[in-house]
Amino acid sequence: MPAEATRSRKAATSPATAAGEGCAPTVLTDSDSRTEILNRLRRAEGQLRGIQRMIEEGEPCLKIGQQFSAVRKALDSTYLRMTVCFMEQELEQRLVPGDEQKADLSAMMKDMETLLARMG
Repeated sequence: MPAEATRSRKAATSPATAAGEGCAPTVLTDSDSRTEILNRLRRAEGQLRGIQRMIEEGEPCLKIGQQFSAVRKALDSTYLRMTVCFMEQELEQRLVPGDEQKADLSAMMKDMETLLARMG
């Protein structure tokens, strides 16, 4: 188990958290979710480099503004995805659901992500 995952599990089960005194900081431990989020961030990074190039080349402000909007939406959806992954991870650690409950939890979190995405 990677050291960061071990630290995360220790932080999530620290006495302060168990006693309800606060929430210890934790990290996203699911490697698939981390990979997905990092890929989204890399795409946004590429979009930002494209905006820089557009500015350097004197592209019209309207086109540049459209690209800014696209990057903002990409970052917002990435943040939402990371938050949902984190919530699902924390709920699974604290509730220790069975396989059927995990499937229900996963479906509920997908619905929650869909609902929250419509707010933006």
